[in-house]
Amino acid sequence: MTGTVYKSTGSWYWIKSEGELYKCRIKGKFRLKGIKSTNPISVGDIVDFSLETNNDEETGVITNIHERKNYIVRKSVNLSKQTHVIASNIDQVFLLITIDNPPTFTTFIDRFLVTAEAYSIKTILVFNKIDSYEIEQRAEIMYLKDVYETIGYVCIEVSATKNINIHKIKTLMTGKVNMFAGHSGVGKTTLVNAIEPSLDLKTKEISEQHKQGQHTTTFAEMFDLSFDARIIDTPGIKGFGVVDMDKDELGDYFPEFFALKQNCKFNNCIHINEPQCAVKEALENEEIAWSRYKSYLQILEGEEEHYRTDIWE
Repeated sequence: MTGTVYKSTGSWYWIKSEGELYKCRIKGKFRLKGIKSTNPISVGDIVDFSLETNNDEETGVITNIHERKNYIVRKSVNLSKQTHVIASNIDQVFLLITIDNPPTFTTFIDRFLVTAEAYSIKTILVFNKIDSYEIEQRAEIMYLKDVYETIGYVCIEVSATKNINIHKIKTLMTGKVNMFAGHSGVGKTTLVNAIEPSLDLKTKEISEQHKQGQHTTTFAEMFDLSFDARIIDTPGIKGFGVVDMDKDELGDYFPEFFALKQNCKFNNCIHINEPQCAVKEALENEEIAWSRYKSYLQILEGEEEHYRTDIWE
């Protein structure tokens, strides 16, 4: 049988095939096939499986994973040399951003966007909780929207609790497999509930002590929605480690850098110390945001400890 992985809890996988959900596990050998990921199978994967019955319980054994169209991957939190596949076979990602409570910094946004660009996954930036911001925070949103819309990213302001612009999100989601991502506490689950109230997913309050969200989603899970769309809800991400990015190609995943690359004097320019670098010239002329260039340098230099550092002025 063939189906799509809808939920993973580490050792068990729930696979949907022809409208039915099957509880499946991985064959022992399959786990060791040179897969460097902490999770060899992720939500969104297409897999083959066979059914077996033990003690009157019917379960499945996954025998094969189909080639992935794409996936979102990050460095494993505890095992630095391994990766963690968050989800696969995604049409687009909605990255939720909050200015405060908790803050989302440009380092995190840019690391996420670079990974999505590397796997050709469209990302839409969603500025949530807009009903709760004062004038100063509104100005920050306007600045960030200007930075990312200039590059070409779609930016939408929403309020999941006040039902502001939820219809815009639903329109973009229709007919697609969508992933929602962001820090814990940015309102992913609340937004999913606003989009599809019948799901009634659990939410938690923001931790006042740390101004961070408390994890409510512990495993990624896919849901079928009532308006011809699927959504993958993911656990909150604290840091986003970029994986296996070649220094020579990193700039290609910053669209505004890539657009200028042909004007650099050297073909292999990495936009640091080279003469007649079009990216550096654009930076000096304020045609490129300094926050983006700083993110680029941090990824290039492998400064992993700066996941949650505010680097834009």
